[in-house]
Amino acid sequence: MIDLRFLREQPDVVRASQRARGEDPALVDALLEADAARRAAVATADSLRAEQKALGKKVGKASPDERPSLLAHGQELSAKVKEAEAAENAANAELDLAQRALSNVVQEGAPAGGEDDFILRETIGSTPEFDFTPKDHLELGESLGLIDTERGAKVSGARFYFLTGYGALLQLGLLQLAAQRATANGFTMMIPPVLVRPEIMAGTGFLGRHAAEIYRLEEDDLYLVGTSEVPLAGYHSGEILDLSAGPKRYAGWSSCFRREAGSYGKDTRGIIRVHQFDKVEMFVYCKPEDADAEHERLLGWEKEMLAAIEVPYRVIDVAAGDLGSSAARKFDCEAWVPTQQTYRELTSTSNCTTFQARRLSVRYRDENGKPQVAATLNGTLATTRWIVALLENHQRADGSVRVPEALVPFVGKEILEAV
Repeated sequence: MIDLRFLREQPDVVRASQRARGEDPALVDALLEADAARRAAVATADSLRAEQKALGKKVGKASPDERPSLLAHGQELSAKVKEAEAAENAANAELDLAQRALSNVVQEGAPAGGEDDFILRETIGSTPEFDFTPKDHLELGESLGLIDTERGAKVSGARFYFLTGYGALLQLGLLQLAAQRATANGFTMMIPPVLVRPEIMAGTGFLGRHAAEIYRLEEDDLYLVGTSEVPLAGYHSGEILDLSAGPKRYAGWSSCFRREAGSYGKDTRGIIRVHQFDKVEMFVYCKPEDADAEHERLLGWEKEMLAAIEVPYRVIDVAAGDLGSSAARKFDCEAWVPTQQTYRELTSTSNCTTFQARRLSVRYRDENGKPQVAATLNGTLATTRWIVALLENHQRADGSVRVPEALVPFVGKEILEAV
């Protein structure tokens, strides 16, 4: 949720952010009204409690003749205090609802608009030129014994798959390489739970517009995570961190689950858009003033991983209307997919500023020892979808696929070919 002090001081900035996202700026006014109502309710309740306390002291000192009227007044005041506290609780609840309805304030410099309104930051590598008709990743995966979507659908339904043989080793290699790189860069590796409580899912901002994407186990009131960002964001919930030595960096390796609601008919072939995949996700807690620099570092580490798998890609500054509700700024790395003649997202890194930490009550102590709200960031370091770009860009005329040098130690082969 956004900072109420910032909202009061710069409501026009928040309204502009809402418009840039394509969301309702009237929500800003609704939040301002709820904030004012809550402050008025608190003031009323505080005043009555103070009056009640003062009356209590008077009763203790009163003469026998004065006590009956004071006690009667005390009963009236007690009823008023109870009523005022009920109004205060209701105002707090209304404020919380209004505050949670508002997305994070888009960072200055982020482009306005929707999915197609991104700004291109850079393009890295040359797209391959084949002297043969390239196969798509599924045809390659099936012919080389790497991917089995037919049996995935038989066992679990559409958008499920098996990674088989060297396909499984390829994914494990990608994730293991990511884990090694993360550890070398000072991240603490984590294997988090993939089921989380509602307050943790809500705290990360995934129960708003993205609620339809999430699998829920109603009987247990738990949610399956779509990214390890969620449990890692909840890891320090309700805590005060020591950030005096710099950011706290974690890398979570987990399976991820997404319902892909609303994607009917999109990317139905292969493993681009699936219900279950594995991922290594970077997650950072830092001081707000360090968040922009940390965002660039996360992007840099993603680029190093993409360089290791030797695929051409571009980096885009994502438009406000395509940001998740928690993100103030997001950079995507999109790899070239030859058979689609387009770039497809492989990594995403978001600066969530204090939005998630405020919801989850994650704080740190400043130089004066005063608790302040921390900032959080996240970024993809490897995921199942990378196999798509890897297979298609490294295929050869005979239908085999070259394994990038960095992955050979994990896969155990330099060339993947039909047996």
